[in-house]
Amino acid sequence: MMRLWGRKSSINVQKVLWCLAELGLKEGKDFERIDAGLHFGVNNTPEFLKLNPNGLVPTLEDGDVVLWESNTIMRYLARQHDKAGRFTADIKTQYESEKWMDWQLGTMWPALRIAFLGLTRTPEAERNHQAILKGYQETNRLLGMLDQVLAKQNYCSGNQFQIGDIVLALCVSRWILLNKTFPQQTGERADLKNIDVWLKRLEEETCLNDIAEKELNIVK
Repeated sequence: MMRLWGRKSSINVQKVLWCLAELGLKEGKDFERIDAGLHFGVNNTPEFLKLNPNGLVPTLEDGDVVLWESNTIMRYLARQHDKAGRFTADIKTQYESEKWMDWQLGTMWPALRIAFLGLTRTPEAERNHQAILKGYQETNRLLGMLDQVLAKQNYCSGNQFQIGDIVLALCVSRWILLNKTFPQQTGERADLKNIDVWLKRLEEETCLNDIAEKELNIVK
């Protein structure tokens, strides 16, 4: 049985859990999940650090394969365990998806992460409100690029759902929750109607509602 280390409140663990759900793999039956990170600890133990020297979650163990980095884990799962063809192997669609996965990790998430960590992991007295506002508004600008693409197609890589949609949708969900929870600190959220339609489609056609947070996990 596969083992996945990570708490359900981690966006990077949520990516992997959503991917597993789309592949029809169930916790307790097809894989074991072990809570780790934040108040659960575990990730700084010698045993865990042998698997992942970064001391971060998620970490996946599948037979003799041990992986960290959430996007890499998803790529592996889609290739190794997609017996029913949930994610197309068409090379154009696959690499359009890969492009957005790298963009999420290297471009969009760094901006949103400033606002997310500042408002959910940093004590109020220590928050850099100028950096939080700037990070959130930069995320508005960046997501405008995705909104333009979604004006012409149903998903990030075309008209078929791909793992790239997973990583983007979880960030978009946090972008929305941050504004709902902290509207004054984030400033206005951009009105991106194509993203709204895409997110609604994912809620209706995928396992998003089973995975995404309904409210922010705020450390006080």
